[in-house]
Amino acid sequence: MADHPVRDTINLVSGAWWGTNPHDDLTWMRANAPLYWDGQVWGVSRYADVKAVSKDPDTFSNAQGIRPDSGPMPMMIDMDDPAHFQRRKLVNRGFTPKRVRDREAEIRAVCDQIIDRVAERGECDFVWDIAAPLPLIMIGNDLGVAPEDRQQLLEWSDAMLCALTGDPEHVARAAGAFGGYSDYATKVIADRKSSPRDDLMSVLCHAEVDGDQLDHQELIFESLLILIGGDETTRHVISGGGWQVLHHRDQWEQMVADPSLVTGAVEEMLRWVTPIKNMARAATVDTELGGQHIEAGQKLLLLYPSANRDEAVFEDPFRFDIHRSPNDHVAFGFGTHFCLGNSLARLELRVMFEQLLTRLPDLELVEAEEPSYRAANFVSGYESMPVRFTPTATVG
Repeated sequence: MADHPVRDTINLVSGAWWGTNPHDDLTWMRANAPLYWDGQVWGVSRYADVKAVSKDPDTFSNAQGIRPDSGPMPMMIDMDDPAHFQRRKLVNRGFTPKRVRDREAEIRAVCDQIIDRVAERGECDFVWDIAAPLPLIMIGNDLGVAPEDRQQLLEWSDAMLCALTGDPEHVARAAGAFGGYSDYATKVIADRKSSPRDDLMSVLCHAEVDGDQLDHQELIFESLLILIGGDETTRHVISGGGWQVLHHRDQWEQMVADPSLVTGAVEEMLRWVTPIKNMARAATVDTELGGQHIEAGQKLLLLYPSANRDEAVFEDPFRFDIHRSPNDHVAFGFGTHFCLGNSLARLELRVMFEQLLTRLPDLELVEAEEPSYRAANFVSGYESMPVRFTPTATVG
């Protein structure tokens, strides 16, 4: 290992570290130790290096697990090609551009239902009343979850996401959640195989590429990946992005006057929040990166929030700017594992903010201070965000 500066505050697998504001440490890393060894894992902090690792799966493998402190699960995110490519082709049947476009009216109706629940109150918690319900309802609809079971789906998602952080205290809870989800999904799969509907689970059950189909266990794990990969992530971008545009009031007012600005604002929200904080890769051979020698078997963490504030790529990266262009962020990853659900997530975000701007144009923050984070080393976001607005009529 080459001479390597050390900063005692950095702990790349610590939920507490990620749950605070790690950007001071990440900025220091980019300047002083762009490939940083914290005693457990290499942190890849610069945009160019994150992309280089992502484009070289032969040297930096996914197949040893996306978390630095746990092994792989039998889902495509923990696979390398060709197994990953074949699995992805099948799951992609549920995320074709036409299928995503055709869901806009459904998403807009769901957003209106969510806003209707609070419209007459004049105040709400933006995280739990606005941001959280949208991805939960959409994923629940995708996976054939009855409306009365959505809260259970949220609890299963939370339990299994917590387990991915490597905290042993969450293992037993996650095992129970996996069992509960598997039993529930098994019933849905059996129903959709015999009686297909217009939902994602039906598409996955009947998807076929070159004579290959997803078997029962593959359906369980890939639908589970959709659940834990799409629920909290979209919630955190809605809430984190919402705080930024409300905090920078002039940018909110610009969007009220010109809703076409929402598309660019969504990209800046994604860059700023970067809901997936990191993904692990494992070196398959001894190699060099960023001036450091990496031994075969060592794990690296791709630090997406750091890449998305890299001064070499983004002008004034700590300025939130809905007009930022270009905005080539890596909030959805990069390379062969680029997020399959990116188009659906973008659509959900755009439509939610379009409806908020139209229906609650004077929405404002109750508290000036930035909300506190829920500590996690993989996905983290605001715990609560009180807002107020002029009470208005429902549309449902």
